[in-house]
Amino acid sequence: MKLNYKRTFFIGLAFLSISSFWQLYDNIIPLILHNTFGIGETMTGTIMALDNILALFLLPFFGTLSDKINTPFGKRTPFIIIGTTIAVICMMLIPVANNSQNFMLFFISLGVVLISMSIYRSPAVALMPDLTPKILRSKANSIINLMGAIGAIFTLLMISMLIPKKTSPNYTNIFLAVAILMVFSVIILVITIRENRLSKEVAMINSPEDEELDLGNLNSSMSMDKDVKRSLGFLLASIFLWFTAYNAVTTAFSRYATIVWDLQGGGFANALMVATGAAILSYIPIGVVSSSIGRKKTIIGGILLMSASYFCGFLFKTYSPLINLVFAFTGIGWAAISVNSYPMVVEMSRNSDIGKYTGLYYTFSMSAQIFTPILSGFLLENVSYKTLFPYSFIFSLLSLCTMLMVHHGDSKPVKKGSTLEHFDLED
Repeated sequence: MKLNYKRTFFIGLAFLSISSFWQLYDNIIPLILHNTFGIGETMTGTIMALDNILALFLLPFFGTLSDKINTPFGKRTPFIIIGTTIAVICMMLIPVANNSQNFMLFFISLGVVLISMSIYRSPAVALMPDLTPKILRSKANSIINLMGAIGAIFTLLMISMLIPKKTSPNYTNIFLAVAILMVFSVIILVITIRENRLSKEVAMINSPEDEELDLGNLNSSMSMDKDVKRSLGFLLASIFLWFTAYNAVTTAFSRYATIVWDLQGGGFANALMVATGAAILSYIPIGVVSSSIGRKKTIIGGILLMSASYFCGFLFKTYSPLINLVFAFTGIGWAAISVNSYPMVVEMSRNSDIGKYTGLYYTFSMSAQIFTPILSGFLLENVSYKTLFPYSFIFSLLSLCTMLMVHHGDSKPVKKGSTLEHFDLED
């Protein structure tokens, strides 16, 4: 069975738009809070956690809601259209608020944007397993993550090009560029993906026996087996811990580079672009590797690589081009984790519960992103900015400990006859 790469590419456009926005959010909103409104690090971390607080409740809700509805456009597509439309309109008010130093307008428009993004994140991510046979989901997820990385690197490139090197820059152009990308991506997705027809085709491929038994994960009473539940618990704990480590760096890096390394303007984006570029180059090979050695071993390798990167990042007291090499390994490690962790979660679900389990995945990842900006921000403000990389190193090692306890969700696709077959395209 071959993965339809063309179809998966179009499905991934939703995740591309999401990743593009969140890269903008993580890098620019802290600068606006700090430089325009004079807010301290702890409070900045608290405000940055608001999206994750909202997501903690809204992502499972909209994921489960999208499982239950059925429209002529499908289960997930209406959420994608509505959420993107509201987000794009309101996000353009943020640079207006920044330029006028109107904190109330900034806070309200940001809040509406965050709610609208929560409307469609779980449905957008659930679209891939909906329209992909179970056996191909890890490989498909590598393409989805590749699309997300392209969206992120687009934003980083725009940040590097469009933000002038001055104390109070105008962010209108960068917000406009990301808004255009989001609209363009979703329009193409809606035109090319016929959700209802494709979901029926995939349902025929996923055999009734697999749906009933769900690879041994569910019993006849629809409750989860105790061993599987235990693995799911450790996997969700791992997700929380590695997001705690990773999000601390991505959220604070723009300020870290400015304050510790004295980088001005959008120069900090270069290292993040290297990390994202390395991830882009890694996603498909990692999908192949996980097909051969399994998802769990690939994730463990990614955690080790990430931990080593955090440790090396701490060693740089001033900026050096070598930091780009460290961030390249960070990108590869994160790719190994992100390609395989979500498929492991939905492997423990039934097809009718994919939206629910997608919401569960995001509950733990978002919980980490509520916790870590506040705690890491407190340490940055009250101890030292040099705590950033040790903080991430510790939580990364903790995620390794919990991941070693996961023993389910590691289904391996059927091996191909040759490596080249992993890149076969199907119309």
